[in-house]
Amino acid sequence: MKAQGDLRGAAACYAQAVAARPDSAVAEHNLASVLGDLNDFAGAAAAAARAIAKGGDAPETWLVRGRALQGLGELDAADDALATAVARRPDYAVAHRDLAQLRWMRSADVGHALTAIERAPSTAALTQVKATVLMEAGDDDRAAAVLRAALASEPGHVGLRLLAAQVAARLGDAEGQLAQASAALRAASASIEAAKAVAEALLHAGRAGEAAALAARIVAAVPDDQGAIAVQATAWRLIGDPRYVALCEDPALVSVTTIETPAGWADLGAFLTDLTSELATRHRWRTHPLEQSVRHGSQTQEDLAQLDVPVVRALFAALDAPIRAHIAGLGSGTDPVRRRVAADYRFAGAWSVRLSPGGFHSDHVHPRGWLSSAFYVALPEAVEREPEGWLALGRPGITTQPALGPVRHIRPRPGQLVLFPSYLWHGTEPFAGEASRLSVAFDLLPA
Repeated sequence: MKAQGDLRGAAACYAQAVAARPDSAVAEHNLASVLGDLNDFAGAAAAAARAIAKGGDAPETWLVRGRALQGLGELDAADDALATAVARRPDYAVAHRDLAQLRWMRSADVGHALTAIERAPSTAALTQVKATVLMEAGDDDRAAAVLRAALASEPGHVGLRLLAAQVAARLGDAEGQLAQASAALRAASASIEAAKAVAEALLHAGRAGEAAALAARIVAAVPDDQGAIAVQATAWRLIGDPRYVALCEDPALVSVTTIETPAGWADLGAFLTDLTSELATRHRWRTHPLEQSVRHGSQTQEDLAQLDVPVVRALFAALDAPIRAHIAGLGSGTDPVRRRVAADYRFAGAWSVRLSPGGFHSDHVHPRGWLSSAFYVALPEAVEREPEGWLALGRPGITTQPALGPVRHIRPRPGQLVLFPSYLWHGTEPFAGEASRLSVAFDLLPA
């Protein structure tokens, strides 16, 4: 049931397992894990505590408990639980990443974020976490040095090579990026991620024709990988291939709609005010999470589509009509969006972002999505000044030679929903002033 996405059914089965084996710590752990996936953080924390009380002292259980406590906003207790997980297994990279991210988002202090990792054994997995934190803090030179030292010991490690390629790209070193990505592909010739990294490096090196040829092979192997489609589209744009226009500039692929006022509110402004208040309680971070597009802002860490809060449920109910209208307006076709149209859709994650003045989203795509979105809740006055705080479409989030700009800007308005293909590069422009910019985003998949 869990593998099929039926988390509530899985939770019911795990609860039956707990009832059948009341002394089983494993049964409690499994229940805690799926309750966490359901955003039932109180239930997950309680089940994890019962698992521990029944003798389940595994680091995995402390990780589940730490995540649940973080979801409840009990951040000190979450820190303690995650620290216990890494104490139980000092090289537990998944728990180290969660702990480092929690500390980073709370403090914006890279030294504090890396405290536990600095005391842990030196492994390739932990080096990747450390380098990722350094990159998020903007210390690319130090990240490069950490990766260089690790690769001296493990030259064939694909993950280290791919991160080294990313750092080289950020430092403007196209030759180094291509060398690192190529080494990763030689070490894992079947790796889609390594192949995409080589294609991106070729674009940085000004070899768009070669990148297009490689991207075509990648897309043929993984036709729904939105990152691969984005690389191919970028190569097409650089070489003047007319297929780029059909793939990225077709007007039907992007829709802009204002939602109807949900039932129970006098007008849309009143609804957005209540939604703003609810989301504000969930933005408890000083800075952005790891490996996301947010810069100078915060991002919620729970799936809003699973949240059982009236104003949030009302939002997703109000989003249904414009989503269905957008999908209906696509029509049929063989392109990467239309060929996947199905009888229904489902949410594949939803979150909120609050950008501070000067904040922005770096340009990015959603590799595992189909349709992506931006819904605007509260906006600063700065959006009156084009293009401050505006949505930018089409500007690659990878370095290209020559550089490419956006193909379209969309001015955000409160209550407005923008839908677009997940492979379409998108980001936001920085904005000035004193007010923040609050939005909700989600990915959709066919169902």
